[in-house]
Amino acid sequence: MTAWYQYELQLPARPRGFHLITSAIEQAATDLSRLRIGLLHCFITHTSASLTINENADPDVRIDFETAMNHAVPEDLAYVHTLEGPDDMPAHVKASMMGASVFVPVRDGRLRLGTWQGIYLCEHRDRASSRRLVLTLQGDHSSA
Repeated sequence: MTAWYQYELQLPARPRGFHLITSAIEQAATDLSRLRIGLLHCFITHTSASLTINENADPDVRIDFETAMNHAVPEDLAYVHTLEGPDDMPAHVKASMMGASVFVPVRDGRLRLGTWQGIYLCEHRDRASSRRLVLTLQGDHSSA
């Protein structure tokens, strides 16, 4: 039988950078263990932060992500939208480049991420507030 579940996950404010949030998502999706097969959709409800899936083992990856994004989208361009500070418009551009959502397959009650994959909150502001995710889980129940 196909089932749908939806959760809201409020993440605490974090500093600018790339933060692994896989375990917080797994804890919030309380019906995950009930599914034999399905999909989890994670959506961030903000325009200056994003989500991505990438390597979760080496913390240097997080530093390199930040370095690469700052190189691709510098803060010293002649942005017009500057009312919220010099990091705001670059944060919007980075969020659009990285995306507001990710899909993860589910099998046997677990997220089917690769061995070295994790879900990241990409925080693009220097002083961000807490961030809210909407998690939508859909799939077929276990036969147990």
